[in-house]
Amino acid sequence: MTVSTPAPRPHPLRERSHRAILDAARDLIAQNGVAGFSVDTLAERAGVSRRTVFNHFASIDDIVTSSCTEALGILVHSIKASVGAAPPGGGSRSSMFEHVVTVLRETDIPGVISYLWQALGGFEAGDPRPSQIFQATFSRTALELAQELAAQNREVDQLEAELLVSSLMHGLEVVAMHWLTATNAATDKDARDLWYSLLERVIHSVRIGYPPE
Repeated sequence: MTVSTPAPRPHPLRERSHRAILDAARDLIAQNGVAGFSVDTLAERAGVSRRTVFNHFASIDDIVTSSCTEALGILVHSIKASVGAAPPGGGSRSSMFEHVVTVLRETDIPGVISYLWQALGGFEAGDPRPSQIFQATFSRTALELAQELAAQNREVDQLEAELLVSSLMHGLEVVAMHWLTATNAATDKDARDLWYSLLERVIHSVRIGYPPE
């Protein structure tokens, strides 16, 4: 008989430090934008040492990306919450796709994208860093979303979940840039109407693919 070894439990102190760093980063980003703090400022706000900061994160950009990913992580939370209300069922590719589409339509993505854009200080010409962090945020969220989707649809191969989610999330990233250019991150009715129009184009493109004409 094979006896499985339980996974090690996270250390409470390490969890608290990790959470404190992310909370401090969120507050500093909200106050001053992505360029508004140094490692020293962040460590002081979080009540930890510089060494502790780098024990948890590789760089300031890694911290900012992680903080931004938490904001966009509402998609992952929505996927989790929707299971209790409407289980995916079937485990087919089509049911999995429709499940994600429903979440995308019902989640306030334009509000989050507007927050990210303001937190990163916009995408000024000549400074690739905010755009890189924005892209990394979508990539990390896509990975988390794919993992959650695969866990809920165990009959579907992990690769299928990753391909589905990456197609939709990359499409969202592309239309987000168009939306930001057109609206300057406004969240009024006209801006939101434009977002949902662009979202439907992404959904349609991914659903039908590119069959030969």
